[in-house]
Amino acid sequence: MGKKSRVKTQKSGSGSSAVVSPKEMMNLISELLQKCSSATPSAGKEWEEYIQIRGLVEKIRKKQKGLSVVFEGSRQDYFSDLMSWAQEYGASCECFTVANFGAEGYGLRATKDIKAEELFLWIPRKMLMTVESAQNSLLGPLYNQDRIMQAMGNVTLALHLLCERTNPESPWLPYIRSLPQEYDTPLYYQQDEVQLLLGTQAVQDVLSQYKNTARQYAYFYKLVQTHPAANKLALKDCFTFDDYRWAVSSVMTRQNQIPTEDGSRVTLALIPLWDMCNHTNGLITTGYNLEDDRCECVALQDYKENEQIYIFYGTRSNAELVIHNGFFFQDNAHDRVKIKLGVSKSERLYAMKAEVLARAGIPSSCVFALHCNEPPISAQLLAFLRVFCMTEEELKDYLLGEHAINKIFTLGNSEFPVSWDNEIKLWTFLETRATLLLQTYKTTSEEDRSMLEKPDLSVHSRVAIQLRLAEKQILEKTSASGQAKRLHFQKKLEEGAPIPRYEESDIALLENSDADAKLPIILRKLEEVEEGQEIEVGEDSHLLNRAKPYT
Repeated sequence: MGKKSRVKTQKSGSGSSAVVSPKEMMNLISELLQKCSSATPSAGKEWEEYIQIRGLVEKIRKKQKGLSVVFEGSRQDYFSDLMSWAQEYGASCECFTVANFGAEGYGLRATKDIKAEELFLWIPRKMLMTVESAQNSLLGPLYNQDRIMQAMGNVTLALHLLCERTNPESPWLPYIRSLPQEYDTPLYYQQDEVQLLLGTQAVQDVLSQYKNTARQYAYFYKLVQTHPAANKLALKDCFTFDDYRWAVSSVMTRQNQIPTEDGSRVTLALIPLWDMCNHTNGLITTGYNLEDDRCECVALQDYKENEQIYIFYGTRSNAELVIHNGFFFQDNAHDRVKIKLGVSKSERLYAMKAEVLARAGIPSSCVFALHCNEPPISAQLLAFLRVFCMTEEELKDYLLGEHAINKIFTLGNSEFPVSWDNEIKLWTFLETRATLLLQTYKTTSEEDRSMLEKPDLSVHSRVAIQLRLAEKQILEKTSASGQAKRLHFQKKLEEGAPIPRYEESDIALLENSDADAKLPIILRKLEEVEEGQEIEVGEDSHLLNRAKPYT
């Protein structure tokens, strides 16, 4: 089925690299592993460390030139094989075909009208590449003896993908051949493109991602070359950094969590064909049907014939989409930036503030989010800031005063201020903090917009600047919102307006409103919990989206 893969063991002609002895390569790999395993650099030294690690990786890449497994032709040459294979294995293929959508890349195009919520795609388990299928493959003996693989399903999937790519008898070859040959994740950025992210909140994750990937590669290179359980793996002869980077990016952009066959736990999987769908705003419309043992997807909306079919990857910020999926989504309704806040333990009122926060289910030190929409802060952050700005008398009132327990429920409710002074303080604090964060960037929003107008920008440079600008826009909105709120509550104070008081009858308002800001703070999950796979278990199905990031 399709064209055969070929392994290039050397390159001839100009640009070819000299044959590298195993000892020389192992020395370079050991140096890389040692560098990537060193202690976290001190603040401000992360970029310097990245340059050093990247230099070692480039040395290794140069010496490995021409040693990777490659497929003849381009990925689109194998789409017909992918569809035939999927149909043969019992997947649904009647409602769509694979098509090129320009800047969005390849996706699924409807071949007939599809109604919203109509089941149009299902993929049986036997098509999926999972941690379990890795255990049952030639990789199994190594998996059973390596703690890193056992602890990191995403690493196992990456190695599973590489092993199957070198196996001409692999049942997954039609899928593997259809995958991109390169990705747009920051692992593929040039150094000057990564440099455009300096000063942004995303850069730390980008640098950590590169370091982690290099460390994993060095570790597994040594393991594959020396461990007896790896003797039968074809990776011994062709395991380059470029191979591992490709596998990591394939998994990172495509992995998902599905239930195991007995439904007792979840496992990581690659889901062929379904993972061709591109992202848009909406709701999770994919689930796992345990009864039929297959992944199922219903239409997010009505689709006319020839329209692109989208799915929703989950409530990811643009930083998460860029780092883990390789694209920037212009109309992201869930974009946000992180803000770390905490009550100083040296503060005189620390114990009282920490106690009020604990009763509300909020840590005294926490990473929150500033959102792209209005209001820019969640109920959790509003509650934290109110406690953060409380006077001693206000703290006593929420700890010991009349109806103190009930008042905890109002901390995240915008309709029940602690006091006008408290509101003025918290919005002033937020306005000031957002303004200070804006001043840490080396360019202004206007300068970023001007750079984006340049026609010769690389794709990665454009994405980096878009992400940088998006962060600033959220901070600018937060600062403007803080100023507007501050002026509003100053006016209330000057007018002597009465403070709205919480009554027990208001509990209905708190419980029944759809607005996040009007829910009891202790009834909701904190937003600092890592964004990742959300699985909702019903009698026979699991809802899923693209899984948590690769680490």
